[in-house]
Amino acid sequence: MKRHLGKHEFADKVMENRKRFYCIAYSYVKNEQDALDIISEATCKGLLHLKELDKAEHLVTWMTRIIVNTSIDFIRKNSRTAALPEDSKGYPDDADLRNSQAEEPEREALMDLYNAMDILDPEERTCIVLRYFEAYNFREIAEMLKMPESTVKSRTYRALEKMKQHMTGG
Repeated sequence: MKRHLGKHEFADKVMENRKRFYCIAYSYVKNEQDALDIISEATCKGLLHLKELDKAEHLVTWMTRIIVNTSIDFIRKNSRTAALPEDSKGYPDDADLRNSQAEEPEREALMDLYNAMDILDPEERTCIVLRYFEAYNFREIAEMLKMPESTVKSRTYRALEKMKQHMTGG
């Protein structure tokens, strides 16, 4: 028998993972308000379709897929690149990074990495974010995105190569 998550359990799980979800949305739109709107819309979608969730323990993976899809839909609907505030390079932990005690070269390297992600198409960025920022393995990403594992691997490696070329100026 399937055990469905209740609305309160769903809300608790979403709150527990709100920073992770926000980071995923923000990595696409690079705008705080848009990321919050995406999280809100994705949460509504998740709540509306909660009975479709096979197992309660898959909620985070399931919601991540909804957030990724909602982010991509948002970008398509708005068909624009999100404008960045003057003091932002575009990723959620920039303020923490600027205020940290990190060495200047380390900070610059991270900013270069984030800027290199801007050249990726949404599918490639999804693979990079899920693999390296959210620490999912290739199999989990493939299940989440409903595509073959080999496709996830090739997109990830292609994205890494694009980023490397961008960062080395080649």
